[in-house]
Amino acid sequence: MLSRRFLRIKVMQALYAYFHSEDKSIAKHEKEMFSSFERIYDLYLYLLLLLIEIRECGRNRIAIRKVKRLPTKADITPNTKFVDNKIFSIISINKQVASESSKRQITWEKDLEFAQKLFAKISESDEYTSYMNSSAKDFKEDKKFISEIYRNFIAGDESLEMYFEEKNIHWADDIDFVNTLVLKTIDYINESATDNLPIASLYKDEKEDKEFAKELFKMVIEHSDETDKMIQGKTENWELERIAFMDVLLMKMSIVEFIYFPTIPVKVTLNEYIELAKQYSTPKSSVFINGILDKLLAEFKKDGRLQKEGRGLVEN
Repeated sequence: MLSRRFLRIKVMQALYAYFHSEDKSIAKHEKEMFSSFERIYDLYLYLLLLLIEIRECGRNRIAIRKVKRLPTKADITPNTKFVDNKIFSIISINKQVASESSKRQITWEKDLEFAQKLFAKISESDEYTSYMNSSAKDFKEDKKFISEIYRNFIAGDESLEMYFEEKNIHWADDIDFVNTLVLKTIDYINESATDNLPIASLYKDEKEDKEFAKELFKMVIEHSDETDKMIQGKTENWELERIAFMDVLLMKMSIVEFIYFPTIPVKVTLNEYIELAKQYSTPKSSVFINGILDKLLAEFKKDGRLQKEGRGLVEN
């Protein structure tokens, strides 16, 4: 689930918090970093449960229309294609979703208005009308429809994004990633799925991913003074204090990976942090950082500090 880029983002956020905090307890900040990983999974569960709540809004509307004073024929014998969608059903019976949601106390019980508003938008859409009027009743159509409504009405919904950001400020950075994960989960579901269908796990390799994040976090802090001097040495016309802190932090992380993570290719590290600079720092930061890191890499190669291991990792 968590890619190396996403792990780097979370380490970056944890380091930013550490360097700007008066509390310099590495253990405390590290614990908070790992908690932020777990909260990503909370967001994933919230969004899966939201699909179930939207289905419940459809059921409630059917029930209300059946008992109104002068029900129409359509009210008495409603089209239940939406609420019978097999993707809804498979997610709703999934034991892992139920277990993890209960353990983490993830629920929409107090915020059902979001599901209601989303259902109202969906039920008035062309996608909904087309789906409900289609004579086809197969799993492929059900999956395609749920993917469509998720992309068009849930992912990118501003009120929903604001709601999540109020719950956790970091979820503003996480929401796009988690939306993609939910769509992958929908795509992964097959017609023969049972209540034991495995959903996405938090880590690709928990031990390896946690170790990478932990070591990167600690080593950037431990080698902070050393990396400051390295950066200062290549920015003769700039005092370190005048360089955007995020630029300095991204360079510190890059340098640590270059020197102390022998199994990560130089090009991977360089590309990753240039992309993070484009996303999290100033418009000119990526070019500036790339220039400084190129100078440092040349120096590391010359004095033998760049020791990469494994086939394809040795720098010429």
